[in-house]
Amino acid sequence: MSVRISPSLLAADFAHLDKEVQKIEQAGADAVHLDVMDGLFVPNITFGAPVIKCLRPLTKLTFDVHLMITHPLAYIEDFARAGADIISFHVESSDDPVQVIEKIREQGCTPFLALSPETPADAVLPFLDRICGLMVMTVHPGRGGQTLIPQTLDKVRLLRKKLDKDYPSLTLETDGGITLSNASEVIAAGSDMLVAGTAFFRADDPAEAVKRLRGEN
Repeated sequence: MSVRISPSLLAADFAHLDKEVQKIEQAGADAVHLDVMDGLFVPNITFGAPVIKCLRPLTKLTFDVHLMITHPLAYIEDFARAGADIISFHVESSDDPVQVIEKIREQGCTPFLALSPETPADAVLPFLDRICGLMVMTVHPGRGGQTLIPQTLDKVRLLRKKLDKDYPSLTLETDGGITLSNASEVIAAGSDMLVAGTAFFRADDPAEAVKRLRGEN
């Protein structure tokens, strides 16, 4: 199975999000990555469920919603109703991860658990039997256009070994600083789903960028 590519709208033109979503689909990507920030868990604020709801009719691609918020439990229903398919939330958030995971499942969405660069892999191990995927942040959450932190790939490698051994069906997603030049290294570390913002939206040929991110060209 080829690596899945989920371009992040954080790097898109916010004045033309409809066209940007269509660009993702036309380029042959697999999902639309939607970064939700609350100004508390991370310093920036982006958009919420109403924007996602407006974008949902524009494509049948997977909506990969990444909640960088302090209290995800209170908002799971809103994002599910808005059209989220995957809902990722951070193990560092203030809510009980088990409750959040169960709420995501109750709403018919796919639960992913995210962890920030400083968080050790051990933090997510107790929840692997409850989730469908992990998201390893390879930059500090909250701002696009950062450079990938090389040491985070050690965590990707460690988690890949654990998943292959005990949870082979789980997706290992990597988010942050992924470029056309380092995507192959991220894939080699064990990621099977890449989030790329700038590398996609600043590309002269988005379809070619998707192929190169997958390692096809």
